[in-house]
Amino acid sequence: MPAEWAPHRGTWLSWPHRESSWPGNFFPVPFVIAEMIRHLAPGEEVHVNVADDVMEGEARAVLAEAKVATTNVFFHHFPTNDAWCRDHGPIFVQREQGGAREQLILDWGYNAWGGKYPPFDLDNEIPRLVAEQYGIERVSPGMILEGGSIEVNGEGILLTTEACLLNPNRNPELNKAQIEQRLRDHLGVRKILWLGEGIVGDDTDGHIDDITRFVDPRTIVTVLEDDPADENYALLLENLMRLEAMTDEAGEPFRIVTLPMPRPVIYEEQRLPASYANFYIGNEVVLLPGYDAERDEIARATLQTLFPTRRVVVIDCTALIWGLGAFHCLTQQWPE
Repeated sequence: MPAEWAPHRGTWLSWPHRESSWPGNFFPVPFVIAEMIRHLAPGEEVHVNVADDVMEGEARAVLAEAKVATTNVFFHHFPTNDAWCRDHGPIFVQREQGGAREQLILDWGYNAWGGKYPPFDLDNEIPRLVAEQYGIERVSPGMILEGGSIEVNGEGILLTTEACLLNPNRNPELNKAQIEQRLRDHLGVRKILWLGEGIVGDDTDGHIDDITRFVDPRTIVTVLEDDPADENYALLLENLMRLEAMTDEAGEPFRIVTLPMPRPVIYEEQRLPASYANFYIGNEVVLLPGYDAERDEIARATLQTLFPTRRVVVIDCTALIWGLGAFHCLTQQWPE
């Protein structure tokens, strides 16, 4: 599986339409998607799943109102239940065969994070529809897995969390060793690194993409809470300590860079899973969720040093995060 920073043919999104995912505050959400497309489309194709002509028209109207060009935007009438394409979208991998490289789509099963948000039948069909549209071979590993629960460095190492992948609401018939073997068999990884818990408010049971990310084969960024009284403090410190003890295949430690956590984002008395780790790496830009100006700038400046050939763009996510996800949750890269 290529790393996210490897060259993309495009990015896949599913247009938001399930108002119950953002109860009482859905209106701003499509305009956040428009801002994402504004920055992504100059550097790669943007593929958008919509239900039908009506939804496509609604999406085009939002883009037009936001003055976002659609030259490099492609709509597909692939209906979804919700917008979280990282988790229900196709995962593209590459296979060497007969001296040639070919692309495959992995169609992991999807059950909306352990059956929390039915229905999810339409979401579960997206990998098949994309594979059929583009004539790409599709492989079903026979296991529930969301894209947000895994992070790879493109050179054989995968990061994940015990809280998510070992949760019995995903694959109760599989033990840890069996899960690791499926990951090795289908993602081409050789070493799997396990962190513990995800952040408070994360309804996915602890996705890795809210806490810890590779930014190059040997550099890992991880979020850290600086307030000992905050409920994320201890669990993020434990994850940092685990990372500092981890090594690559040669036995060398990784370079660990920390990002701050934003100040707590509370909506209707609910702590939301706001995190600077949920950035998305495009061909020309890194999309960074924004929550408060001071800490946004610390996170932006840190990532800019790590991605010197890309622009790190901060986009306000205070409305989007009410749906319990941000940019990485909404996107799925399509490698070249």
